[in-house]
Amino acid sequence: MRTDLFDFELPEDRIALYPLPERDAARLLVVQPNGEPEFADRTVAELPELLRAGDMLVFNDTRVIPAALKGTRIRGDAEAQVEFNLHKRIDESRWRAFARPAKRLEVGDLVRFGNEGRVCLLGTLDATVAAKGEGGEVELAFTLHSAYLDEAIDLLGDAPLPPYIAGRRPATEGDRTAYQTIFARKEGAVAAPTAGLHFTERLLERLTKRGIGHAFVTLHVGAGTFLPVKTEDTDDHKMHNEWGEISAETAARLNEVRRNGGRIVAVGSTATRLLETAASDPGEIQPYAGETALFITPGYRFRAVDLMMTNFHLPRSTLFMLVSAFSGLDRMKRAYAHAIATGYRFYSYGDACLLYPAVDGQ
Repeated sequence: MRTDLFDFELPEDRIALYPLPERDAARLLVVQPNGEPEFADRTVAELPELLRAGDMLVFNDTRVIPAALKGTRIRGDAEAQVEFNLHKRIDESRWRAFARPAKRLEVGDLVRFGNEGRVCLLGTLDATVAAKGEGGEVELAFTLHSAYLDEAIDLLGDAPLPPYIAGRRPATEGDRTAYQTIFARKEGAVAAPTAGLHFTERLLERLTKRGIGHAFVTLHVGAGTFLPVKTEDTDDHKMHNEWGEISAETAARLNEVRRNGGRIVAVGSTATRLLETAASDPGEIQPYAGETALFITPGYRFRAVDLMMTNFHLPRSTLFMLVSAFSGLDRMKRAYAHAIATGYRFYSYGDACLLYPAVDGQ
């Protein structure tokens, strides 16, 4: 499909730069292809009343590492400041990262990390630029490895806020908590599964009391999730691989829910993509452990997900293509126009939608 079909205009003042004080106070746009009305303005706190007993929410329990690092490039007597977002671990001492500005770096450069008095407990953290790729990507070979490197990154790094926030304000200490779901357990993501940010212990308790269950899968979200599709045709776009896991116990629970007439409600695009990766043709969810680069565009037949809760996404992004595949491109364009006109907050710290699937692709 033509990439420009997924474009839309978003006023900058609709981008949420900070989270709400109460996570579940976010607005929730319900999009129902067969509903009257087609769009309903609710709140996340009303979710227990919008779902049915026997439904199962599926959360991504990945934990975001503080992958945003500020470094000083040292080349002889010349120094330059460069920022990095780690996005994929290669081995015990090497990471791929997006650098800003990457033009200041050459293969072989030394980069020293540590700002505002924060230095690694074992001394400064150094890395060498081992390779340069396209789109500002570099490979960093650190002088520390394994747990020592993890400890240094945790001490020196900031929350890896997405570019549309990081470009307009610095990360704060509060972002370390705000940009993390309450059920984040398995460390490895460099971007948050943002639909999960709306949930509180109070909301989970209310859902449970109404007979609505929840289960956890893991997909370590990569920074590639923020990259716009730059090709003219979606068929030419290459997705970044992300590692995910669904345990045998969780797969069995989800299949039992559907056999009993319940619905699988994927919380976020990451949970959606992983469930669809692990689903067989009849819709049976299989245990899974490995990488996925599943790219979902209109025409895709969903097998595992019955409803989807997600935030509002960037134009021309793979995420907007995914929701358009789920609820219909024209409908999602109308939904986003409604959200813009009525003051919804967009992107990672913004509001959410509850999506019902398109009927016969419409």
